[in-house]
Amino acid sequence: MQLNLLPALAPELIVGIGACILFLMGIGRKPMTRQLTPLVAGLSLAGGMAWVLAHPVELPYADVFNTLHISSFTDYFKLLACVVGVLFVLLSWPTNRDATGNSALNFGQEAGEYFGLMLFSICGLMLASSANDIITLFLAVELASIPTYVMVSASRPVSAAQEAGVKYFFLGAMAAAIMLMGFAYLYGTTGTIYLSEMVQVIEQSMARNPSGLVSLTPWQMLAAVLLITGLSFKLAAVPLHFYAADVYQGAATPVTAFLSFVPKASGLVALIKVLDVLGGRAWAAPQQIATLLAVIAVLTMTFGNILGLLQQNVKRVMAYSSIAHSGYMLVGLAVLFGTNGARDESGLLTDSSVQDAAMQGVLFYLAGYGITNAAAFGVLMLLPSRKPAPATSAETFDDLAGTGRAHPVLGLAMAAACFSLIGLPFTVGFWGKAALISPALQGKHYALVIFTVINAAISAAYYLRIVAAMFLRTDSAFAVLPVTAGDGAGAVDYRSTGGAQPPLPQRHPLPILVAIFASAAGSVLLGVLPPLTQNLADRSVDSDGHAIAPAHEVSFPEARK
Repeated sequence: MQLNLLPALAPELIVGIGACILFLMGIGRKPMTRQLTPLVAGLSLAGGMAWVLAHPVELPYADVFNTLHISSFTDYFKLLACVVGVLFVLLSWPTNRDATGNSALNFGQEAGEYFGLMLFSICGLMLASSANDIITLFLAVELASIPTYVMVSASRPVSAAQEAGVKYFFLGAMAAAIMLMGFAYLYGTTGTIYLSEMVQVIEQSMARNPSGLVSLTPWQMLAAVLLITGLSFKLAAVPLHFYAADVYQGAATPVTAFLSFVPKASGLVALIKVLDVLGGRAWAAPQQIATLLAVIAVLTMTFGNILGLLQQNVKRVMAYSSIAHSGYMLVGLAVLFGTNGARDESGLLTDSSVQDAAMQGVLFYLAGYGITNAAAFGVLMLLPSRKPAPATSAETFDDLAGTGRAHPVLGLAMAAACFSLIGLPFTVGFWGKAALISPALQGKHYALVIFTVINAAISAAYYLRIVAAMFLRTDSAFAVLPVTAGDGAGAVDYRSTGGAQPPLPQRHPLPILVAIFASAAGSVLLGVLPPLTQNLADRSVDSDGHAIAPAHEVSFPEARK
């Protein structure tokens, strides 16, 4: 089934046009114009979401140029990008009088540009899920990443933010070069830029291989290694993970929340598509690729969790937490491409239950992680810092001391987020980890299961440390810290208050509170109400009951002949 290009791109166009309108609004310098920018951004995302819901995909289809393939896989990611994107818009909502930012974010007069960049990045994630050629896929992944370089540097007028932006940009450029080289080798060895046509070239080697697994040439294997390495940067996975802590710490807290999901999700989509091609669209990737994925998964989650224990800055803790969660998702991909089940003569799986469950687990875990992370960073941005300007929101464990008792609702929201990130029962994180571990057990990947469980236990130490600081530590540290908050005549010396907890901003940031409580409630409700959890999981299953994967999204009958 084929459609014109415009209907296939409709959700991306809605979001992209919204971004262009926001850039035009950036010309205006009046506070009223800046106050309208987040509303335009939210409506654009709602429009993209409404289009996807109003036009559900019954059968996979391609546009007339074969550039895009649209399926329930793409619908899932577009809906997820829009839903989580709305949460990020709410977290970035300007709440001060001149609408130049909020308690944790300062975009100055560039509110239109800030929200426009946010929409373009989300648009890149949506486009990556639809891409069927390597040029579109590469541009989509970079579209999801490049705006974030600017957002990091522009989020706070401090040297730490500019330093983080420069580090992020140069390392991102290096990763893009590595990824582009991988795509070049993949094109050179297959003679086509289209993923669906590359599959046919790869399938020929699978048909000649008695084991039913793909046999890649040395150049194709090199392409695979380069692509996995380049996309590791987007996932903040080993070996290109070193930037995460400095960038997460330097960026404003709402931007850090954005970084923890959108670039990661776009990298995950691209990695799934690339590995699907290398596996001959039959989950039959060479054993070397599956082993490489398993090694990266173990190193990533172990490195992230162990270094997370050593941090005093909570945003750095969340950075290493993000690295660890990338490792958990890579466990699902390692199971997906590392389980060699029974196959027919053509190499196709006769029973793909393990692979379906692994893919469904990865996609479900990503959704739960995105929702939960928004709550954690939202609480951080509402709690004040004890350091003098330009410090804004809470960043250290000392900043969190006693805040759970002073602001119990925010404390409970942070506790719900931390418990979900650990994977405790009655949270969406528990079901997410169960969805990754279960197929690993079925596929007899016992080593991956052991490493995942051990790392989840390690992560509990620093997540519970956050909760303990908020509820169990006293706030007497304020009495001995020579710090002030505010600027100019409005500065407050907390030593003169006897160490009392700094108050929340007088103007209640309702949009931010809505984002926090919606995320925290989602983390809990999806964990305690199985119907809701099953509904989210069902969004990652196509009409035939298979887990959504590119193997099913573009398997047109004519492509199999």
